[in-house]
Amino acid sequence: MLGAVAEGPTHGFAVAQLLAPSGDLGRVWTVPRNAVYQVLKKLVQLGLITERSTEPSDRGPVRTIVVPTLVGRRALRRWLEEPVDHVRDVRSMLLLKLVLLDRSRRPWGSLVEAQRHRVIAQMERLNEDRAAAVGFERVILEWRASSSRATVEFLEAIAER
Repeated sequence: MLGAVAEGPTHGFAVAQLLAPSGDLGRVWTVPRNAVYQVLKKLVQLGLITERSTEPSDRGPVRTIVVPTLVGRRALRRWLEEPVDHVRDVRSMLLLKLVLLDRSRRPWGSLVEAQRHRVIAQMERLNEDRAAAVGFERVILEWRASSSRATVEFLEAIAER
């Protein structure tokens, strides 16, 4: 949500639309409307966004306009540059980072490359563990290795963009 707020002054309803299943961000990460307002309040409490003003709405209560703070912008920038820790998070967190970078017209090549290196390092450790695994543990490690290979292929394909 901090990424959505950082795109420009906005309000909870607009953020909720972005995070709805049909929204630009919702295609990757869906958040129910009532949760959006709760998280926005939490971001204000944490000092990551601030309430700038209010504006009337023809569709409900007055809308509170929020913007990121300097601390919020820095936290978002750090988060957007950091690869995710686990392959399982590529479908959610990495894609969310990529869509936010794309929407802000920022390059994502360094993030993709850092993510590729991280996954390859994890694959090397997985390969060592697979060699000694037996039983169902081997099945789990095979799944993780296969998912990691597919992730590297995906990252290489989008790096060419």
